Amino acid sequence: MKHGKKYIESLKAIDRSKLYDPAEGLNVVVASGKAKFDETVEAHIRLGVDPRHADQQVRGAVVLPNGTGKVVRVLVFAKGDKAREAQEAGADFVGDDDLVKKIQTENWFGFDVCVATPDMMGTVGRIARILGPKGLMPNPKSGTVTMDITKAINDIKAGKVEYRVDKTSIVHVPIGKVSFGTEKLLENLNTLMDAVIKAKPTAAKGTYIKSLVVATTMGPGVKFNGQKFN
Repeated sequence: MKHGKKYIESLKAIDRSKLYDPAEGLNVVVASGKAKFDETVEAHIRLGVDPRHADQQVRGAVVLPNGTGKVVRVLVFAKGDKAREAQEAGADFVGDDDLVKKIQTENWFGFDVCVATPDMMGTVGRIARILGPKGLMPNPKSGTVTMDITKAINDIKAGKVEYRVDKTSIVHVPIGKVSFGTEKLLENLNTLMDAVIKAKPTAAKGTYIKSLVVATTMGPGVKFNGQKFN
């Protein structure tokens, strides 16, 4: 793979043989953000689990103290009073069968997160095969299937992120923007790591945090000492 001059320049400032302590590592990550836009900073956590087994799944959600720096568009599937509550709480889209039809027929995805009241899950289930692969299917574990619509919307807008181990045993989660600076990114990273560690399955054996790499959208990955969080 060919990389641009800025990437190569950033790579020279990274000691590839070193496992950085969190604060020092984030200083390096922030310095590597050389794009003309405010790059997202993302954590990639390799876990000591086998996601092929149901008892070793790692999934949940956490509100980052400093948010993600991204404007999140929230779609809510609800009816009646709950639909009105969603609108008052600041949901970007609220509906039921009409939104299901729009997604089905127009392949519309003008939103980032889906929330649904429990009574709407039968309706939402009709588009599970469309929402699921995109990570948009409402789920009780992530707090997106709930009767407390206001709290769900407020948490999402405030910087709630979902984490879920993929089939390669890695969790990929955004922890903010380069413009946040080291201190705010460190607070977000600590909050995320605490949540992931608390979600450790009882069936997981051996080292749980295998590795941790943090990178900007366009920059090289920086290896962190994941054991600092255990």
